[in-house]
Amino acid sequence: MPKSESVPGEMLATYDAVVALTDKVCHEHLNEEYATLCRQLAAALARKRPSPIARGKPEVWACAIAYTIGRVNFLSDKTQTPHMRMDDLCRLFGVSPSTGSAKSQLIWKMFDLMQMDPRWCLPSMMDENPMVWMLSVNGFLMDIRYAPRGAQEEAFRQGLIPYIPADRPRKG
Repeated sequence: MPKSESVPGEMLATYDAVVALTDKVCHEHLNEEYATLCRQLAAALARKRPSPIARGKPEVWACAIAYTIGRVNFLSDKTQTPHMRMDDLCRLFGVSPSTGSAKSQLIWKMFDLMQMDPRWCLPSMMDENPMVWMLSVNGFLMDIRYAPRGAQEEAFRQGLIPYIPADRPRKG
């Protein structure tokens, strides 16, 4: 399930401008996981044909990217670490909350996203994200963490899960 940060040559300058902004905000106010996912989402947008980030201000796209990753991962939920209100996130980019939200909605639709989307989940939240582990097996929805190891290995081999749960050290 690794995501690429590669971008077409003609989009490199735009990508670099957007990522410089997301990296700054993420490193100062969020964490490296957010920074990485923002870079990957910016790259995915840069690879789209035509690329939506080719037009508009880098600040707006950077804000929309961080907003989108934050929305997928419940950034505004006070029980999460880190957490931040979405309007405060927009202000860090110098973008109005309505603009940040609108552009994020465009990204949301473009990639058919949902909250807890396994494709854009913070690695630290993977263990607790049921969307990562729910698979249809012979027409039945099941949590693959409770399946026999052979089934887990096959799901991993097919790229359906990020790792074999039994191989991951338990927290606490």
